Amino acid sequence: MGQLNAGVVPVTAFQQNCTILFDMDDRQGVVVDPGGDIEKVLAVLKDNAINAGAIWITHGHIDHAGGAMELKEALGVEIIGPHEADRPLLANLEKQAKHYGITDPVRNCVPDRFLSEGDTVSFGQHAFEVLHCPGHAPGHVVYYNRAAKFAHVGDVLFRGSVGRTDLPGGDHAALIASIKDKLLPLGDDIGFICGHGPGGRFGEERRSNPFLI
Repeated sequence: MGQLNAGVVPVTAFQQNCTILFDMDDRQGVVVDPGGDIEKVLAVLKDNAINAGAIWITHGHIDHAGGAMELKEALGVEIIGPHEADRPLLANLEKQAKHYGITDPVRNCVPDRFLSEGDTVSFGQHAFEVLHCPGHAPGHVVYYNRAAKFAHVGDVLFRGSVGRTDLPGGDHAALIASIKDKLLPLGDDIGFICGHGPGGRFGEERRSNPFLI
C-alpha cells in the first residue's frame, strides 16, 4: 500500500478546500467536496496524473457540492455521501445559488449513495470510516483514515474555530457534541483537513480552541 496524500484546491468565492486524496504510488484517488471551478479541479487531476475513482461529499452546502454533478459527468464516477439527512440541501443547490447571487452554473446534486455512521468508504487499500457529525448541517459526515491518523472534517471543525450553525438545519449543541464525542476521542495526534483555511491536529484544538474549552 502506497502512502496516502492529499492536495487542496481552493474553489469558488468561498475559497472552499476541494480536496484530492490519492495514493502516492498508483495515483488512484477521490475528490472530496467539489464545490465549483470544476475545470480547475480537472486540470489539477490531469497535471498530477491522478485517477479519481469517486466523488465524496461531506455535506450539502453549495460551496461543497455545487460542482459535484458536473464533475461526475466529466469523470464518469459516482457521488458518495453525505448522510441522507442532507438530501433536502442537495435538492436545493440551485436555490442556494440564487440566494448567494452565484451566477456560475450550479446543479442540484443526486448522490449515488448516501452514508451512515459506521459505513466505510475506500479507494485502493485506503479505507475511511464514516462518522455522522451533525450540527453544521444535519447530514454532515467526516471521513477518518485510522491507519494514516487523518480525518477530513469538512465544516465541523476548523483551526481555532468550529462550523457555523446559523444556517438552516444548524444546531450548535449538536455540533459541539459531534466534535467532543466523536472527533476528539480519536486522539490528539489525528491530523485534519477542513473545509476552509488551514488544517491542524485534534490535540491542539482540544487544548486551545475557544469553542471547545
